Amino acid sequence: MIGRGYRTPWIAAAFTALVCATGGANAAQCGNTAAGFEAWKREFSEEARGRASAASLATLMGTSYSTATISADRGQKSFKLSLDQFLAKRGGNTIVSRGRALKAQNAALFASIEQRYGVPPGPLLAIWGMETGFGAVKGNVNTLSAVATLAYDCRRSAYFTDQLYAALTLVDRGVLNAGTRGAAHGEVGHTQFLPKNVLNYGVGGSLDNSSNALNSTANFLKGHGWRAGAGYQPGEPNFAAIQGWNAASVYQRAIALLGQRIDGN
Repeated sequence: MIGRGYRTPWIAAAFTALVCATGGANAAQCGNTAAGFEAWKREFSEEARGRASAASLATLMGTSYSTATISADRGQKSFKLSLDQFLAKRGGNTIVSRGRALKAQNAALFASIEQRYGVPPGPLLAIWGMETGFGAVKGNVNTLSAVATLAYDCRRSAYFTDQLYAALTLVDRGVLNAGTRGAAHGEVGHTQFLPKNVLNYGVGGSLDNSSNALNSTANFLKGHGWRAGAGYQPGEPNFAAIQGWNAASVYQRAIALLGQRIDGN
């Protein structure tokens, strides 16, 4: 899920702000500049002992503050566009055209996915096209540095601290390593999964493999309530699953519309 519009619930955000303001005794001190990042890593590593392995924490200590991540996080202006403007900016017509071609070329794969998860090709292809241009642009930001930077940053520290613990687990499992690169918020693979979603919905194998990524995306949507045969436009039952993918309203509506056009409905 890229360029994303993630939202931390207001209670968690308020708690994070309180911890940052008071320097809570049991929480690493968040910050809004690179200046405190090294100290935060040391504090976090102490705090994480027993929850994360020594090897994964050693990998964390090798991360650096990602200015590219902070710039992307502060610059998500496209989510404020109208639906037509957003689709024009993201190349909606191209996504539909390419999506229809890929649907025909990979008919057996999409039939298998729909049989297993109940998710038709359209929304999966819309997500794939929107996220990475069907695998063409998966990002070149160091994944662990991106997630650590956002866990340190006060704006959504609680949300990304959760993602960081998931990332450290993935390091232990060999899924991520010090050199893994992806999108600016720590997303990886063809459809851009955050670490916690890799843990919860990844079906096995690398998400740099398009088949694995599409199966995992369908598994994510099913896990968020997708019902086979139900509609997925706004107001229909499966639109809630699309909302689970990305919190930005214009993104949700774009995926629903592009998916509908790809499916030919």
